[in-house]
Amino acid sequence: MFTPAGPLGVSADQKQELDRLVRNGGSPQKIALRCRILLLAREGVPNHAIAEELNVSRPTILALRAAFAEEGLVAVTGIHRRKRSRKVLTPELEQKILDTTLQTRPGDGSTHWSVRMLARQMGVSRTIVHRVWQSHEVQPHRVERFKLSKDPRFEEKVRDIVGLYLNPPDRALVLCVDEKSQIQALDRTAPILPLRPGLPERQTHDYKRHGTTTLFAAFNILNGKVIGTCQQRHRSAEFIRFLNHLESQVPSDQEIHLVMDNYCTHKSAKVQRWLKPRKRSRFHFHFTPTSSSWLNQVERFFALITGRMIRRGTFHSAAELETAIYTWLAHWNGEPSPFIWRASADVILDKVRRCKELTRTGD
Repeated sequence: MFTPAGPLGVSADQKQELDRLVRNGGSPQKIALRCRILLLAREGVPNHAIAEELNVSRPTILALRAAFAEEGLVAVTGIHRRKRSRKVLTPELEQKILDTTLQTRPGDGSTHWSVRMLARQMGVSRTIVHRVWQSHEVQPHRVERFKLSKDPRFEEKVRDIVGLYLNPPDRALVLCVDEKSQIQALDRTAPILPLRPGLPERQTHDYKRHGTTTLFAAFNILNGKVIGTCQQRHRSAEFIRFLNHLESQVPSDQEIHLVMDNYCTHKSAKVQRWLKPRKRSRFHFHFTPTSSSWLNQVERFFALITGRMIRRGTFHSAAELETAIYTWLAHWNGEPSPFIWRASADVILDKVRRCKELTRTGD
């Protein structure tokens, strides 16, 4: 014979919570069952009677009674309330997080901190780290690249070209000239899946090559129109052919200022001979500083045609690619859009000076 267990010690607050869990239709069945067992045990109902009424085993009841006596309501819900100190973001902690981010690197050899790595290192939540980074606009995952020109005539060339942009000569054309070489005619190995709601356009990552072409272009800074031709190569011979085409397209009574980079094709002996006749004395070449192609506005036009037509285009031959380029140029010239140059030479030179100072100090 089992010795009947006495009534289970359940406080009024605990009974109220047990009743609430039983009545709550959202309570899991196993939790509601535990509550009924404990409520019956509180009334002094013997364990074997509880087992028969609720269809559970007597050892289950004994284990639940023991757990409740030790842990209270945690034995019912299984939810353990962890006691931990919540760190508060103080100015000192904020500065420490910022200094660690800017001045140190992770010990595992990583090149930069992530939110979780730094939070673990400093013993704070990732929310705190993210809040500090956001407030100070710190983004360790990003990197920007730069290149400083070593051209000894950098300032002179910058002032020359920016002067053409901001204050072009009267009755003269300023054209930014360059070639976009090795444009590939790429054909995907499977049909492109079109754009759909919730899905971007999808292309196969592999492709077939069908040749290349080179786009020679002259961008008019005044109205945005482009004079362009496609050629198979980009040697001095092709550049002179483009200059001849350019000469036939511009008014014969205007001075022509051409902004271009220092590519050897633009400075070859053949090009110099092309300039010698008196009739071409109206052509003036202005070369950007070395490593400063960003001064040439035609580069921005090349970025547009690449992003809008070339990069995602599908072409079955180089001839088809050239036709597509000429079609795009015709539409562009129908509604041209010039680029508005706003930065003065002094502003550019000051930024370059400060950048050079930063590279020396390492800040």
